[in-house]
Amino acid sequence: MARILLIEDSPTDRAVFTQWLERDGHEVLVASNAEDGLTLAREQQPDLVLMDVVLPGMSGFQATRALTRGEATSRIPVLIVSTKSMETDRAWGMRQGAVDYIVKPPRQEELLERIKQLVNA
Repeated sequence: MARILLIEDSPTDRAVFTQWLERDGHEVLVASNAEDGLTLAREQQPDLVLMDVVLPGMSGFQATRALTRGEATSRIPVLIVSTKSMETDRAWGMRQGAVDYIVKPPRQEELLERIKQLVNA
């Protein structure tokens, strides 16, 4: 299926999302902060990035902007998955270059369907 980079600092969310993605046939790369995620994205060129917003150091919004404007990573779609549920958060995430925004906790079926749409587009 797809190679997906998960940038998520919560060990619980990392474990759950990784399990869902691997069970659905995806290869999962994991970073627990934005800086490591940016490096992995440049080196591994994943098909999709799942981005948390509230991260230690650089925020997911900043990392999304860096990915979508970076020469080596601009073609990689970013799907934000965050507890930040205000419409202004969603709008800001989309302005940073995200292709979609899901509020945590996502339903497994919804997350996997959105991923399928994005990697097969």
